[in-house]
Amino acid sequence: MKSEAVKYSVGGASRVGQLIYDEGKTGQPLLLVAPNWLSVCPQNIAIGQRHASDGYVVFIPDMFGEGKGPKGTEQPMEFLAPFIEDVAGTRRAIVGAFDAMTAEAAKRGIGDGKRRAAIGYCYGGSNVLDLAREGADVAAVVSIHGVLATPKPAKKGDVKAKVLVLHGAADPVSPKAHRDMFEAEMDAAGARWMLLNFGGVVHAYTDPKADFLPAAKYDEPATRYTNAMLDAFITDAFNGKL
Repeated sequence: MKSEAVKYSVGGASRVGQLIYDEGKTGQPLLLVAPNWLSVCPQNIAIGQRHASDGYVVFIPDMFGEGKGPKGTEQPMEFLAPFIEDVAGTRRAIVGAFDAMTAEAAKRGIGDGKRRAAIGYCYGGSNVLDLAREGADVAAVVSIHGVLATPKPAKKGDVKAKVLVLHGAADPVSPKAHRDMFEAEMDAAGARWMLLNFGGVVHAYTDPKADFLPAAKYDEPATRYTNAMLDAFITDAFNGKL
């Protein structure tokens, strides 16, 4: 498995993502894996490598800009606040990352640029939903314990992607009110969407290090079903079965 740092630019600002792929295989679909607030770090690169081993060319985007990422000691919401407030800038960043993934794969002659999907964890889950809201030509988008509410909802016809949300029903970071807003938004946009709640599960449930009740806690069964369902959903989207 090859993993390489890739420098790219969005709006003139330099960013450094991570491209991960099996050099011995060809024709694999492209998968943007938007990370949690810790950005392109060893923990999130390991997640990308796992998805690459499942048969994807993976790109992990830098959502903050070169040298502007977290050290890991900050309070997550305090660090993220200025980025969350800059809706337009954040959306440019995820669209730019999607374009960079496509361009870098083509440059290396790897992957299948006609089959592209995006998944995201926590902050990354919100990012990939914004990718769908921006009308990106992406077959499938999967948000995993992401924030579902937005100050700029999609309008009718905006969402081209098939959208799957996998979420903890007891998540206090994005509670039921957010889910209700998201459902109304997707219906108004005419999107093809699905949402699965895991009962009693809270935020960051796929992170084995999460143990911060009542906000965040790892849940092994929910993680296992999430991994199985996201691959099935993406495959069905590629094959026109949704």
